[in-house]
Amino acid sequence: MALIASVFVIATCGLVYELLASTIASYLLGDTVTQFSTVIGVYLFAMGIGSWCSRYVTSGEMRLFIRAEILIAAIGGWAAALLFMLFPVVDGFRIALYSLVTAIGFLVGLEIPLLMRILKGDFDFRETVSTVLTFDYVGALAASLLFPLILMPFIGMIRTGFLFGLMNVAVALALVWIQPGRRYGVEMLVGILVAASLVAGFVASDRLQRFAETAYFDERIIHADSTRFQRIVLTRYGDSISLYLNGNLQFSSRDEYRYHEALVLPALGRVAAPRNVLILGGGDGLAAREVLRHPAVEQVTLVDLDPAMTGLFRDTPLLASLNEDALSDPRLTVINADGFRWVREAEERFDAVIVDFPDPTDFSLGKLYTTSFYRALRQRLAPGAVISVQSGSPYVAPQSFWTVEATLRAAGYETRPYHAPMTVATCWPTCMIAAPRSTMRR
Repeated sequence: MALIASVFVIATCGLVYELLASTIASYLLGDTVTQFSTVIGVYLFAMGIGSWCSRYVTSGEMRLFIRAEILIAAIGGWAAALLFMLFPVVDGFRIALYSLVTAIGFLVGLEIPLLMRILKGDFDFRETVSTVLTFDYVGALAASLLFPLILMPFIGMIRTGFLFGLMNVAVALALVWIQPGRRYGVEMLVGILVAASLVAGFVASDRLQRFAETAYFDERIIHADSTRFQRIVLTRYGDSISLYLNGNLQFSSRDEYRYHEALVLPALGRVAAPRNVLILGGGDGLAAREVLRHPAVEQVTLVDLDPAMTGLFRDTPLLASLNEDALSDPRLTVINADGFRWVREAEERFDAVIVDFPDPTDFSLGKLYTTSFYRALRQRLAPGAVISVQSGSPYVAPQSFWTVEATLRAAGYETRPYHAPMTVATCWPTCMIAAPRSTMRR
């Protein structure tokens, strides 16, 4: 029964390592679809090689299985921390990524064939196959549910790696303990050492994350937090504060006013009386600051996905001073919801809409730049209303910029692109005013 129970554990661990590697690759390299596809593909290919190589094992299946579990624990448990620490200091990060994925996949591929051969003397072959595969698939289901609902939002990527590494080594140590005669002294010793390293890594996870981010950002980190939706990092250099979401710069306090003024003021200036304004995104409250400065504004609705983001910029005095306490203004209502869904379900109409989403680096953000989203947004516009959309830069990313413009036109808008030069050379954002073709004033 111990071996059957171990199938569930190792299946859960194996899928968690796969999801971790894919998520970390997406976080560090961007392009979620490419990273998930390539990491999963390499992982499954390596599993196939591991399964194929298991045919050459002619004896000592239990010993090899125990050693494989210890190796998986060591490599898989430390993989997340190693990837974060290697990313800022090595040029060949993808080599390290796919090497780790291949090593873990190969060892995971050995597990099931070895287990079936170990169990063949105790069960009928058909029963062995069905039982092992049943527990394997159930473990995969458990991992797929645990990862997005519990592990990512509450434990974090690095701690999750260490936690499931401990589960793998626990399987190895349990099997060593129950073996008659306990002839696995070396495996017991190595397993205990690996377990100790994983416990130490689990305890030091925050320090490891901070070490990796310090090397990556090259500025003093004043706040770092992993929420259910993103990694929020704030850095400080002199008097300048910078916000990074999932490693991507969102603003520098040195010159963010140029961007936010350019995003907001031209749009409000094209509306006769912008009394009721909608802001989509902009959880830092900086766009809201500019909106609330307009004398005609009576009500502002800000829809941002992450409550940790809006809470941070509302309740932290240093950050609230940047947005001039905009998120505490009685005229402003904060709604923490998915902007795509909220726009489709809302009924209220607005005199102006400020769209302040991050660049579409993955599909969850990409849906906010689609014709279906912009068409739904038209239903939220009062007569004579306009929207202002953050559109990247025609100099740095011309294809992305003109794609946004073409998408707005396809959704029935007339557009007016304009550019706002920045003093920080990392980004030259361009905004775009748009309105239904029948209402855009020349």
